[in-house]
Amino acid sequence: MKTEINPLGRPKDFLPPGGRTEQSEVVGGGLLRPAVSLFVLLSVVTGLVYPGVVTGVAQLAFPSAAKGSLIVKEGKPVGSALIGQNFTEPKYFWGRPSATSPQPYNAGASSGSNQGPLNPALTDAVKSRVEALHAADPTNVRPVPIDLVTASASGLDPHISPAAADYQADRIAHARQLDAKLVRQLVAQHTEGRDLGVFGEPRVHVLKLNLALDAQKR
Repeated sequence: MKTEINPLGRPKDFLPPGGRTEQSEVVGGGLLRPAVSLFVLLSVVTGLVYPGVVTGVAQLAFPSAAKGSLIVKEGKPVGSALIGQNFTEPKYFWGRPSATSPQPYNAGASSGSNQGPLNPALTDAVKSRVEALHAADPTNVRPVPIDLVTASASGLDPHISPAAADYQADRIAHARQLDAKLVRQLVAQHTEGRDLGVFGEPRVHVLKLNLALDAQKR
């Protein structure tokens, strides 16, 4: 049987002491260095350069959004324009219910209730929210706007509808001893229109409206 000879003059089945062949040395030494180099290069590009460029561009083009769309009062951040807050006092406008846990408007656990219209739990929740609104304003017999008794899909919605704000205006005027017309003027001033005049619905930012209320004098 003829033995095949490799270019180095050794049989192809020849193994030097230690069991390593020239081919294994080429594979080990020839591929390890470019693999490590590529890993380091991609780590620098995707972990440092790209995030740094994106952050820099965002800070220049959208400085407010890049910092979290913070709402500032007297030099201190009091919230974000993107995340609602849980107001429960009668003197404040209340936002939409939130289904996040362990507390409402938890940005770290954005979620809806995932309860369907035939779910008894949803019916009970809506009833309890209607009762809470009636307890805070017993003389208000108008229909309750749907967004005051149902949670948003994210649980973080910072807006309510103009109808929901108007529903609460008399309660707030009474609690703060303000003219109801003034309260409704504030609602109108803080009503945002459709995006580009087409997308979405008119809405009222609850935190901004409540801050405007706090700035009013009796």
